[in-house]
Amino acid sequence: MSTSKLFEPFTLGSITLSNRLVMAPLTRNRALKGFVPNPLAVEYYGQRASAGLLISEATQVSQQGQGYQDTPGIYSEEQIAGWRKVTDRVHAKGGRIFLQLWHVGRISHTSLQPNNGAPVAPSAIRAKTKTFVNGTFADVSEPRALELSEIPGIIASFRQGAANAVAAGFDGVEVHGANGYLLDQFAKDGTNKRTDAYGGGIENRAKLMLEVAKAVASEVGAERTGIRISPVTPANDVSDSNPQPLFDYIVDRLNALNLVYIHVIEGATGGPRDIAPFDYQSLRNRFKGAYIANNGYDFQLANKVLTANEADLIAFGKLFISNPDLVERFKRGAPLNAFDKATFYGGGAKGYTDYPALESASTAV
Repeated sequence: MSTSKLFEPFTLGSITLSNRLVMAPLTRNRALKGFVPNPLAVEYYGQRASAGLLISEATQVSQQGQGYQDTPGIYSEEQIAGWRKVTDRVHAKGGRIFLQLWHVGRISHTSLQPNNGAPVAPSAIRAKTKTFVNGTFADVSEPRALELSEIPGIIASFRQGAANAVAAGFDGVEVHGANGYLLDQFAKDGTNKRTDAYGGGIENRAKLMLEVAKAVASEVGAERTGIRISPVTPANDVSDSNPQPLFDYIVDRLNALNLVYIHVIEGATGGPRDIAPFDYQSLRNRFKGAYIANNGYDFQLANKVLTANEADLIAFGKLFISNPDLVERFKRGAPLNAFDKATFYGGGAKGYTDYPALESASTAV
């Protein structure tokens, strides 16, 4: 049995995590009618409740915030009730779970939008990327620039989403400010060409992300509010000409809000960690809450980073898809199940709830 720091408890705000492994948000596209988590989701999250903290798949705060087919929402009574079954199962197994609040901005398709309208963005610049609609990958639609008068409604939808998440039994929420979605689109100068109060310099471009974080924290408590950022990822055709001062500024302001954690994607999402120079320890040093490190971590790298005190918690993504008992496998030094990419997005139990745990794996041999 390993004695890694990864297995030590950790105090996150007012809750205690049983270990320092975090299950990263993982889009699985299995919320069908009404974008409500289905019964398989209850099983899926319950199977993985031994993680110190589970972060739910990205969950849209409004219909306008949806960018892919069959992703869950947190804006209807049916969605709240569906998520309540998930949180009840996780808590019954001794786990802790946060909900990730999502607005995709321009990474959407007219077929998903209210009245088949154009997706919204800081500026009317179409992303060179695809989304998942009607069972296939398709080019995203041309967006329109948000009117200044619409921005308070965006902030309000995040605030209400956070309130609904707590009503659904979540231990807290994570604001999705990463991966080229709406808040990241506003923050980065490659996607934000506005000339009003939300465009131009760093302070203006960071404004929407910070206003959302403040609204959410004021609604559910800063000790229940985290945020995910990705300073240098090119995901979804997003870029910034000078990310270090931008994210140093953002993290200074998040620190002032007393958020419970920052969840940082180091490098290119799901890709190289060294895609661009960036000082992540600058963010860690500026932030007094917990630092969750993410992207390309395995057991060895997690140990190294925790031992060096360069992070507090480590998020694992694909490894949790195929290893519901990842914590136990790491403890025992057991082999890991390989993941099946073909079943990541959409479908039923296959590649979702049928990955074997150690006991069933050993008896099946």
